[in-house]
Amino acid sequence: MFRNTLTGAAAGALLLALGSSAAWSQTAPAAAPTAAAAEAPAPEGTADVAKLLAPQALPDVVLGDPNAKVTIIEYASMTCSHCRDFHSETWPTIKRDYVDTGKAKFILREFPFDPRALAAFMLARCAGDDKRTAMVDVLFDQQREWAGAENASVALLKIAQLSGMSQDQFKACLSNSDLQTKVVAVQAAGQNDFGVSATPTFFVNGDKYAGALSPEQMAAVIEKHL
Repeated sequence: MFRNTLTGAAAGALLLALGSSAAWSQTAPAAAPTAAAAEAPAPEGTADVAKLLAPQALPDVVLGDPNAKVTIIEYASMTCSHCRDFHSETWPTIKRDYVDTGKAKFILREFPFDPRALAAFMLARCAGDDKRTAMVDVLFDQQREWAGAENASVALLKIAQLSGMSQDQFKACLSNSDLQTKVVAVQAAGQNDFGVSATPTFFVNGDKYAGALSPEQMAAVIEKHL
């Protein structure tokens, strides 16, 4: 898991920070071993589902049936390697078996740790709700290429252009102070209202789990609520 280190000062210097690899200096701790058996880990706490689903500073992008019995909310940072691993190793299985079948709905919320993660989330929002999920997928897939690049702006521009964004739109997006404030507000709400301090953190029908869960672990957690 990554711990939150984003400060208001760092967020305010977003465009400048993207030009230096020093802006992304976190080192991920070793990943915890996953359970061999399909056993649901004990939750670290609970949160009121109604409060979790209350409107955020930015509208949630809901994947799956809005009326699904199980609600999965993930707080993630785009520069978090464990979030990347979850989205490459666990998410495809969960999407296929539970989200696409109408058993669960999935919501990804912004919890950026540094200016580069903040910029990536802003670009995903600027791509539009219909492209945001695909943009997030590409950003996670190519995380090693842009998160540690000497000049992240160049690497992120290439990804943004895949969504049809022009260079002028790219610059305008990253200069959008209102959007930046709202992304940080989503993070602040997760931290202050629900005790999120590391990523990824999941809430499954209100039960809180911190750390990347294996497909078997996440499936077992979901099954508890079906």
